[in-house]
Amino acid sequence: MDPLDVISNIDKVIPYYQPIFSADEHKIIGYEVLGRILKDNGEAVSLGPFFKGNDIPDEYKIEVDQKVTAEAIRQFIKSDQQGLIFINKDARLLMLDHGESFLEQMLSFKTQGLQLNRIVLELSEKTFQGDFEQLVHVLLYYKTYGIKVAIDNVKGNIGELDRLSLFSPDIIKVDLSQLRNDAGNKMYKDILFSLSVLARKIGASLLFEHIEINYQLQFAWLNGGRYYQGYYLRHPSNEFVQSNILKDKLKERCQNFIRYEKKHLEAGYQFAEDLHKEINRILTLLKKQTQDYDQLLTGLADAFTDKCFRLYMCDENGFQVTSNILKVHGKWEIHERFKGKNWSWRPYFLENIIRMRINKKGLLSDIYSDIDSGEPIRTYSYPYGDGMYLFIDLSYEFLFEEESLLY
Repeated sequence: MDPLDVISNIDKVIPYYQPIFSADEHKIIGYEVLGRILKDNGEAVSLGPFFKGNDIPDEYKIEVDQKVTAEAIRQFIKSDQQGLIFINKDARLLMLDHGESFLEQMLSFKTQGLQLNRIVLELSEKTFQGDFEQLVHVLLYYKTYGIKVAIDNVKGNIGELDRLSLFSPDIIKVDLSQLRNDAGNKMYKDILFSLSVLARKIGASLLFEHIEINYQLQFAWLNGGRYYQGYYLRHPSNEFVQSNILKDKLKERCQNFIRYEKKHLEAGYQFAEDLHKEINRILTLLKKQTQDYDQLLTGLADAFTDKCFRLYMCDENGFQVTSNILKVHGKWEIHERFKGKNWSWRPYFLENIIRMRINKKGLLSDIYSDIDSGEPIRTYSYPYGDGMYLFIDLSYEFLFEEESLLY
């Protein structure tokens, strides 16, 4: 895109608006402002390449950006919008004057009826090479005026979650473009889960963007997404639309997600209940033959050879009191070197021990990656008695066959 064509035709630069929908009310809660330029044939062309171009002068980008922002806010005020308006800014350009021009522009519209708490500054900071602490200081200053901060361009390659939290963002935007199907990159899914945990801890809302298929919407709902955005819901346009335009559709989708998730959870609980009864039955028989823990586990392994690949027992402090009974090339082996190892450092280990001790019931873990094989597995934990706890690692092959458990 020729920058001179854009600057010389700046009167043809206009804002477009992409709706953002809420998970709780299923309605539009705001719009992201996107820059467009009208061609002679009436086609509105995205200004994304213009703003991202490294060879385009900063002053050109700033002039066009201010034009788009000003027109968007005027229309926002004129149409008496009650939601939020998301305004994109490049962190480097924002900090050229320490953020003063942006704040001045927002304050100039305050006298025209703009409420600053409806402004969401959508910031992409991944390529920012300036004074990071100064950027954070400016954003925190904006927040004293009621301006909200959204961190954009959060993808699967994010490495410094602690850096992200320093912004104290109100909203974290998560790009779902890499997640096109259920067989999507597992590491990417794990990172998105980490983001959802971070958002909850720092009090930020998750906004999942680039939703183009139903699976992505379901993933966003399942992983704590409060807001949704993407072509699957609504394409950008040059006008604001009725806030309840997708209310019925989103309510229906949500009900489908709820039914699916309840079915999945019920299957997991029923499986755990059945497995608990089966372990009780088999242990009752085995205890009549031996009291040796390794022999008991070997007997259990034979009984559950189609379900699991590893069994062991620990005390309530996490110290392993048995060998690992491990399936190697289809045959069970006893690996004594694991005796005495402590597993209390594992996430949720002690919490689950206490839950089993109090409830006298076993627990089925979520899907996680096995440290040795890297495959997705689940672990069933069982209160053996006498302060001992049995752990049965369910194989990926078994989970895949059951389907409802591989989720």
